[in-house]
Amino acid sequence: MTPLAPGSTIGILGGGQLGRMLALAAARLGFDVAILDPEPDCPASRVCALHLCAAYDDPEALTRLARISGVVTLEFENVPAGALAILIGLGVPVAPGAQALAVAQDRVEEKSFLNAAGAPTVAFAAADSPQAAARASADLGGRVLIKTRRDGYDGKGQAWANSPEAAAEVFLSLGGRPVIVEAPAPFRRELSVIAARGWSGASATFPLAENVHRNGILHLSSAPAVLAPGQANEAGRIADRILSGLGYVGVIGIELFELEDASLLVNEIAPRVHNSGHWTQDGAATDQFEQHIRAVAGWSLGPVEARARVEMENLLGEAVQDWPAIAGESNARLHLYGKRKAREGRKMGHVNRVFPL
Repeated sequence: MTPLAPGSTIGILGGGQLGRMLALAAARLGFDVAILDPEPDCPASRVCALHLCAAYDDPEALTRLARISGVVTLEFENVPAGALAILIGLGVPVAPGAQALAVAQDRVEEKSFLNAAGAPTVAFAAADSPQAAARASADLGGRVLIKTRRDGYDGKGQAWANSPEAAAEVFLSLGGRPVIVEAPAPFRRELSVIAARGWSGASATFPLAENVHRNGILHLSSAPAVLAPGQANEAGRIADRILSGLGYVGVIGIELFELEDASLLVNEIAPRVHNSGHWTQDGAATDQFEQHIRAVAGWSLGPVEARARVEMENLLGEAVQDWPAIAGESNARLHLYGKRKAREGRKMGHVNRVFPL
């Protein structure tokens, strides 16, 4: 792809906080941004050049977006597949592409792809009935984690079962929809790696972060993580296999489990900028949002080395009201998303606390 010149327009499907931070990064590089999002007052709408307020699969809005954009990208993975098909049919480059979305939108497809690409995961099985869920539980040792194949996020759409009988009950409690049944991961901590790949195939991997979740939602990321010998190289190899296997363009988040022997398993992938990569805004030579814009626009990728140690804390719900105290911390960098109402568990912002390396 010929690199987009400053002054070009980049289209983004999705206007939440990730779209907002992508738009701000694009503006720093001289791009205009057009957001397509059905919410009239979405966070990104107030920092972009144009907001197309329409459904993601609205043909007229997609046609307009394609006409004005040099490339179209996305801030979340649950964009309707038909929307990408329309944009591609109109001749506008789309990154990441349809294969990455198809893999990320279905947990069985995701783990099947990962294993085929040489990225190890826990053992798993698909189930589309209570009986199949029970059989899968028995085959995987009894205690299993059951997740809906589609639409789950931040701990939603999943539950543990301790026996085949319980697995059948969990299947029904999740709505009787197709599920993935996963063996437990005997991990000692959760890590993540943020990686990027350009149109030329060049790639770059940020230092890993160590993550702590509460109630299924990321609470704290610390980066660069303290790693065992060889772990950074192994994470880089996993990222390269995934990026190459998908023919990926843009930034991707890869969640990892570290086992007792320091080996790594892939938990899941997110074909977009990622919550655990927010530390890069104040701790890396290039942040993940600028890196994504560089990648999809056909520019060279930026340097990824850490320039500080960062602890990133999500601000959920009413925790955002602590902004006066946080703003007064000498080493805190506050990032607020401009959401109008705080609700329990809603991501309202984050704070990066910066320390010397």
